[in-house]
Amino acid sequence: MKKTEPYVGIHNDLYGGMTDIGRIIRDAWAFGLIAESETCAGWQAAGIESLWEKVHETWDHYGFSVRNFPEELRQRYLRIQEEAVTRAKALGWNADLDLEE
Repeated sequence: MKKTEPYVGIHNDLYGGMTDIGRIIRDAWAFGLIAESETCAGWQAAGIESLWEKVHETWDHYGFSVRNFPEELRQRYLRIQEEAVTRAKALGWNADLDLEE
């Protein structure tokens, strides 16, 4: 039986979290499901999956559209995303190349 490695944490993930798990964590920060200081380092897959379910439920509540967010949530969400893109670019991430893969 293969043992699953714990998650490395968003800041240690590829380009500072430009991954599916990183997106889940950033969305959870924006939705207030976890503190923005929580990197999820050391979390097992079950914990990440549980967080994803909560994030998905919250997105569903807003019709999966940022336009449906209340202003405060929209501002927080956009700030978190902008900070993530800035950090990722500083680490060498190129959105255009990421889209091609």
